[in-house]
Amino acid sequence: MHDSARRSWAAGLVALAFAAGATACTGDSGDGGIRDDGGARAASCTDGTYAWSGVRHRTKLTALGEPVTFAKGTDSYEAPLEPLDADTVHRPAVTGAPDGVAPARVIKALGTHLEVAEPLAGPSEEERPEVSVFGWHAGELEGAYYLWKQIGFVDADFTYTCGEAEPVRGHVHTWETVGKGFLPCATPADGAAGRAAAEKLCPAGSGAARTG
Repeated sequence: MHDSARRSWAAGLVALAFAAGATACTGDSGDGGIRDDGGARAASCTDGTYAWSGVRHRTKLTALGEPVTFAKGTDSYEAPLEPLDADTVHRPAVTGAPDGVAPARVIKALGTHLEVAEPLAGPSEEERPEVSVFGWHAGELEGAYYLWKQIGFVDADFTYTCGEAEPVRGHVHTWETVGKGFLPCATPADGAAGRAAAEKLCPAGSGAARTG
């Protein structure tokens, strides 16, 4: 089942259907830069280069459907996805952003480094724990299925260098994907979030619920 949108994926019936710049220093020309005694504005490096390290991808289970078993010939299904944590709002964050460099630019640089197909979530975005509805109207269903929602986080450390300025070190926390998964309990999910959902929703001993 595909239900894809910007930075989203979905798992299908039998398979998942789911920065750099030039090294140059630029002077601050009128946005409140610090002047030295001679009246010249202090230069700020805004077009440096990033060295990325410690890149980590992880999926987090954020919502679950109910355990469900379909009779042969079922061809339509709708169900709510209930948030697991009603108090947590996820937001991207950048710590240690270089002076004069907006957090959005740092996140964009990470996306360029990772060669992502869609932009990573920016500072203005958030994921709130809201009830959503899943619908399936694309073919026959039979047996036990599991339904979940997940967010695919990306964390990375960076070292930013620009001209003769001291290197700046920082960290990015954002996400690449948000979406739903819907699979038969005979089919294991690829990610940790899907496997956790299967353990909660699928019959013991089913292919998706086995963790060994």
